[in-house]
Amino acid sequence: MHRTRLLSCTCNATVALADAGLESLDPRLGVQVSAPARELCRREIGRFVEAIEGAEPVLVTCTQEAALFAELASAKRSDAKVHFVNIRERAGWGEQRASAGPKIAALVAMAAVADPDPVPSVQYASRGRTLVIGAARDALDWAERFAGNLTVTALLISADGTALGAQRHFVTLSGRPTHLSGWLGAFDVGWEQINPIDLDACVRCGACVAACPEQAIAEDFQVDPDRCASHRACVTACGEIGAIDFTRAEKARTETFDLIFDLREAPAFSGPDLPHGYFHPARDERARTRDALLLASLVGEFEKPRYVAVNERTCAHQRNRIEGCRNCIDTCSTSAITASGDAVRIEAHRCLGCGGCATVCPSGAITHRYPGVPELARRLRIGLAAFRASGGANPVVLVHDAESGRRMLDEVGRGPLSGGQRGPARAEPGVRGLPARVVPFEVHHVGSVGIDLALAAIAYGASQVVVLAAGREAQSYLDALDAQFGYACAILAALGLGTQRFSKIVPRDAVELETALHALQPVRSIATAATFAASAEKRRTIDFALDHLAAHAGVTKSIASQHIVLERGAPFGSLNIDAARCTLCKACVGACPGSALQESSELPQLRFVERNCVQCGICVKTCPEQAITLVPRYTFSEEARTAKVLYEAQPFHCVACGKPFGTRQMVDSMVARFASHSMFGGKGVRRLQMCADCRVTDMFSAPDEMSIHEVPRRS
Repeated sequence: MHRTRLLSCTCNATVALADAGLESLDPRLGVQVSAPARELCRREIGRFVEAIEGAEPVLVTCTQEAALFAELASAKRSDAKVHFVNIRERAGWGEQRASAGPKIAALVAMAAVADPDPVPSVQYASRGRTLVIGAARDALDWAERFAGNLTVTALLISADGTALGAQRHFVTLSGRPTHLSGWLGAFDVGWEQINPIDLDACVRCGACVAACPEQAIAEDFQVDPDRCASHRACVTACGEIGAIDFTRAEKARTETFDLIFDLREAPAFSGPDLPHGYFHPARDERARTRDALLLASLVGEFEKPRYVAVNERTCAHQRNRIEGCRNCIDTCSTSAITASGDAVRIEAHRCLGCGGCATVCPSGAITHRYPGVPELARRLRIGLAAFRASGGANPVVLVHDAESGRRMLDEVGRGPLSGGQRGPARAEPGVRGLPARVVPFEVHHVGSVGIDLALAAIAYGASQVVVLAAGREAQSYLDALDAQFGYACAILAALGLGTQRFSKIVPRDAVELETALHALQPVRSIATAATFAASAEKRRTIDFALDHLAAHAGVTKSIASQHIVLERGAPFGSLNIDAARCTLCKACVGACPGSALQESSELPQLRFVERNCVQCGICVKTCPEQAITLVPRYTFSEEARTAKVLYEAQPFHCVACGKPFGTRQMVDSMVARFASHSMFGGKGVRRLQMCADCRVTDMFSAPDEMSIHEVPRRS
């Protein structure tokens, strides 16, 4: 077991650590607690220097001076891993800071959890080949700025008379972009050369400008088609340079670039989240400056985690060219997910790690690994346990991301420093900070929060789970979150746990966030918190959580055994079979991606395991008789985990030998369909009622059956 040295600080006595109960943290965490400092980043910084002399991890309860501490660790060449947790803005400076001890204990406990195992990475390589796309004036200006540090190409999409530079610092092209795809280090760009003058080949001597009788060529060396009368004097003047070719118009060209600076109004990518290395500041000058600084830093080799993994075997996207689930494709904001046969394919270089695909995947075929649900759930379980052990009750888990959400929480947490108004005028006096029972929980992206993690949090003792959407989250993620929370609320409501357990906040600013958090209505946590470890298998984690909640929610067994009806689209449910239509052809069995539908080797039965059904609908679309309908619901009882007979047919007995084959419905359906067909006239219908052996015997023994040997030869 690793041992972590905790360095806590009261920040000049403004943070109350006395009631946090850090000394009573679970010994299994291995946290070595010492007396808190008052000025750890100033007069007592020697305590930090002493702590990093060993190889044990060090946890500092302040993030303001993280850069200073990291610099000291580097200067000392320390082998100790230094981690930081912000208890000051999160728990120390709010209106309720005196009662925030349990929250401090929870934050420290979660920060002390060992880092998860590393995941595979995705590599990028950029040599600085940059394409600037835009109107001539804009594109030339920014290309000139980049040219000192990058290998630049300017693609001018329109001519406005802007003169080309006297010195050639970068490649200049003109044309109409036709396609742009890829990512950092591997952008594939295509365009049509619509102007007769190749600006890259042009030496800018001006001979064509002087020779043109219509003055159709300006200082930008672009031919104005409305003025040009096709005298071709410019071609003659250009001579052996050969930069002018009127037959070049509309010829396609392609090239590869590492970075794209797109100054056009509309971006080249349809999704709200753009790929790494592509910048689209449009006409916003502040955004242009910000993006330009970031672009200039993206030269070299980079890597990022391979955020998600796909299990093609359990993917319910498609079977036999019949599409079922496409939740991940519709939710992804980067268009990184495409169909690939029966499963889906995720382009790791395009993926930004939001985790929304794993959230909406009903079968769990897509798993989010950075970090995964087991690691996140473990942190939650340990943090909520520390909250309770320090005397806290009814904690609210506030999920936020590491960028915009963190910044907004910092602003809320620092608000009480002003002691008064902050931002827009407020109806109530003063600034309150974060409530004591609200425990911030940071994730890579809020889109990764699904029904499995949310239900696990309630089972671990959270009274509510609130998601803070403080950035530019795509609407598809917010819609998916609403759907996931809707299913979870319906199930918990049936257990008598109410409908206020899950919600999201989409604030415009920190003031609105602070107001919303203090307006949360208190909800009581369950009496007994769960201790199970979450599984990487999505449905198993959900079952663990719901089984615990059903057992400790104070409801009767009869309620827990009922079928809880859910909205369409829920990832749980059963099937209804129309007995009048089903012929037991078992096409649905072969199409089911989750083995929810099964056949019997002994009897003409269709069996069903409800727990395996993800309501993808492939069976509905596959059934030739249209005999299947989906029934979204959740079932607690063992009935959902065992195979049950969904439909059973009467076997049909061969009219010749009496051996059972097929089902009566299937044979009757064939007879009804083919009785009037010319091929089945006379004895043909009776053969449909025979088993395979008797059918062959009857064909060869019938005296009036024509044989191939009796076919007359041509004379």
